[in-house]
Amino acid sequence: MTFRIAFMGSPLFSVSPLRAIGNAGHDIAAVYCQPPRPAGRGQNNRPCPVHTVAQEMNVPTRTPVNFREQCVIDAFAALSLDIAIISAYGIILPKEILEMPRLGCINIHASLLPRWRGAAPIQHAIRAGDTHTGITIMQMDEGLDTGPILTAKSIPISNETTGELLHQSLSELGSTLIVETLCKIESGALTPTPQPQIGVTYASKLDPKESRLNWAQSANELERQIRAFKPWPGSWFQYNGARIKVISAETHELNGQPGTVLDDQLTVACGQGSLRLTHLQRPGKRILDTAAFLRGMTIPPLTQLK
Repeated sequence: MTFRIAFMGSPLFSVSPLRAIGNAGHDIAAVYCQPPRPAGRGQNNRPCPVHTVAQEMNVPTRTPVNFREQCVIDAFAALSLDIAIISAYGIILPKEILEMPRLGCINIHASLLPRWRGAAPIQHAIRAGDTHTGITIMQMDEGLDTGPILTAKSIPISNETTGELLHQSLSELGSTLIVETLCKIESGALTPTPQPQIGVTYASKLDPKESRLNWAQSANELERQIRAFKPWPGSWFQYNGARIKVISAETHELNGQPGTVLDDQLTVACGQGSLRLTHLQRPGKRILDTAAFLRGMTIPPLTQLK
């Protein structure tokens, strides 16, 4: 048995699950994603990754800005769906839409709920120093990632894990787990489990203002931020009017006034410990290791960074 499905997602994270559902033989009646938006130097309208892949798969694609208009609601109802699968769609679905498919709507969420409900669970998990995260497949309700859990699977977070790497790993895990979940739904082997009332945390949407390094924080906190925010929104400090992006760093035990460069290897004092900046990037330039970077821009010891 296959299901008649609407897939609703927008970013690169959702591409792999979309392909997996199609490869599993399910009938994808339509793909919903956010409308094309201006991007690049020319600011031309560019479709999101899911939109592009749906077109490659020859699946009908719809890009409503919301689900308040009756014509949009009627078009969704006309699909006569068994189920809708949501993966980082970015548009709020009203109760009427959530209840319209025969089996409701299920969500592929990039954390182990109830930890890190919300918009940016991948970055928040790394930044908080979590040692593991995962994918939760959840039956959707009107709350913010509050619905009962259908399936979940965990993966570790190491001291080398970046936002980019974890994004890729969780996308692949979500692809496998959603197909397995659909099989279990088909066989009647799943019983939704309410989320625990304890352990709830929220992963708020990332604000680019957070990406500036605050040297008053501990070296451990800043090192995790750098990994979490790679590649977006990045982490940076300002020097001689230039915004210098820090691509990677390592912690050290040297101490000093926060923001002070302590040696000729760009070790910077933090609120606790210090951070040695190992790869950096000037605006419009390529990424360099510390030695190469300092040959082009001198930042001597005792410099106070902002």
